[in-house]
Amino acid sequence: MKRIVLTGGGTAGHVTANLALIPHLLQRDWEIHYIGSENGMERELVSQVQGVEYHAIATGKLRRYFDLKNLSDPFRVIKGAAQAASLLRKLKPDLVFSKGGFVSVPVALGAFFNGVPLICHESDLSPGLANKLCQPFAKRVCTAFPETARLLKKGVYTGTPLRDELFFGTKKEGLARFSLDEGKPVLMVTGGSSGALAINNALREALPSLLQEFQVLHLCGKGNHSALSMRGYVELEYLSDGMAEAFACADLLVSRAGANTLCEILALRKPNLLIPYPKGSTSRGDQIENAASFEQRGLSMVLRQDELSAETLAAGVRALYAGREGFINAMCREPSGNGLNAVLEIIEESAKKR
Repeated sequence: MKRIVLTGGGTAGHVTANLALIPHLLQRDWEIHYIGSENGMERELVSQVQGVEYHAIATGKLRRYFDLKNLSDPFRVIKGAAQAASLLRKLKPDLVFSKGGFVSVPVALGAFFNGVPLICHESDLSPGLANKLCQPFAKRVCTAFPETARLLKKGVYTGTPLRDELFFGTKKEGLARFSLDEGKPVLMVTGGSSGALAINNALREALPSLLQEFQVLHLCGKGNHSALSMRGYVELEYLSDGMAEAFACADLLVSRAGANTLCEILALRKPNLLIPYPKGSTSRGDQIENAASFEQRGLSMVLRQDELSAETLAAGVRALYAGREGFINAMCREPSGNGLNAVLEIIEESAKKR
């Protein structure tokens, strides 16, 4: 039986692609192990999956800003690399697949020390620090953006592996689930898993205007629920399931510009207005770059957060709806954002060479 080690963590975006791959790897008779952090969200997400053995190692966060933990975390990375090298020596996998995040660095080093082929996946247009450190040890770097693949010597444009269930929702099911009507277009607004205060505030102020023409399905983020009650407005903190139905019933999307979300939007061919997370102490500006790529390729409209207001949001949504067919046609001309099959083939091909 072929054996693979998956790694990636720190944020949900560094885990979901691995979760999309797992059922297909199991169908292809791979034995799957996952190396993650001791207390990261990847442990909670992966431990729920049958057929995968989880291994925890020490990790240190890689920061681009000053923090006292920068003095101690390099030693945790060294400890994690030793643990990962020992695990990989014991497991003898055919391949390591890394989705990124700070946990991936010690695993990449462990793969190098044991001569195990490493395949990386980069979701953002410009590689994050962890993936930059891992790339010298990788055989191939799969990318979600064509520009990234052209920049990297080992890059190959694949898209991002997406969960199968995203494609099984129907508009009828979505309208019924969220108590929406067939007669009016549906605008879905989301700021990510934790919500986005700026988007929430602008949307709520724009609702009296928008609800004249649209129904609004608003995923506001955990703890951000309001007391608003308006006909045609549905507000939910988040969806643990039901995203397929939400996407299916949406005619338009307003969203942040996280790389995984953009691949989902592209694969589902949804006209979209992107409000990328601004560059600052908690962001290196990757969402701004991601959104610019989609805008230049004719796949999205973009509204900067510093230009966001109830008026600009409402105007952007109306312009998007008026030009929706052009955006759908542009997305149909692109390769699907779903890189599931392309990544699986690279994994199989690399294992055969091994």
